[in-house]
Amino acid sequence: MAPTPPEQAEAVLTRSPSLAPLLARGALLSPFRRPDPAAAHPRTRLVLPGLRPDPARLAAYARVCGFPAAADTLPATYPHVLGFPLAMRLMSARDFPLPLLGLVHTSIGITRHRVTPSAAFYDLTVYVDSLSPHRRGTEAAVVTELRAGDAVVWESRSTYLARHRTTSSKEPARTEEPELPAVEEWRLPGDLGRRYGAASGDRNPIHLHPLTARLFGFPRAIAHGMWTVARCLAAHGVPDAAEVRAEFRAPVLLPGTVTYAADGGRFALRDGRGRVHLTGEVTSL
Repeated sequence: MAPTPPEQAEAVLTRSPSLAPLLARGALLSPFRRPDPAAAHPRTRLVLPGLRPDPARLAAYARVCGFPAAADTLPATYPHVLGFPLAMRLMSARDFPLPLLGLVHTSIGITRHRVTPSAAFYDLTVYVDSLSPHRRGTEAAVVTELRAGDAVVWESRSTYLARHRTTSSKEPARTEEPELPAVEEWRLPGDLGRRYGAASGDRNPIHLHPLTARLFGFPRAIAHGMWTVARCLAAHGVPDAAEVRAEFRAPVLLPGTVTYAADGGRFALRDGRGRVHLTGEVTSL
């Protein structure tokens, strides 16, 4: 992870923020945003100390993502769920320069340094690390850290893209990897977005119903990107100490059928026509 800028301040929270008002505030402020990679961004580190994952919510998350229900270790993706309300508080704030509406989660990198027991207490920290130019607009990087005592036991870096006109007229060609062998075919129900939203708290309207998804240009509701990577990791398995890298390539329409493919540490999710939705890799530490 990048070093923390010395000018960052720290704000300690007493509870996790409620997502609904943050989504509403971000939506109201979105038309007034002017994305620019050189713009200032929030310099506050939000800290939520003494957090213990709720067993009922964790069990619901495990069910919808395919993780073992009775596991005593947090799924590799679950700390992202814990940190998401803090990230939303930062990205819906007045000093965040990108519009929340239309913001696209493009990638996530996760490092789990050691086993993370589900019954333990943790300190959670979230901050905006940087803004950077992207061939399609401006990208924000958001860092989430999970601490047990003084040690960082889990951390992630997510990138979110705000699309807008740029000075670059050409998009560089993507280097395609050889197609991974198919392992399983998954049939995804139309209510998957609502089920994952209930378990994770992420009730973005593009995931919930066809009508609300059409307001944002999608023909049907789409699966959460973090569900796709979580489902792949549930099938693949993640060592206690590992790095995970995933890139979100194309939305998964609901209902639908996708193919999970894997070889060694690499994995992917694609449709029947070969369109790739997600690529990723797991590396042991």
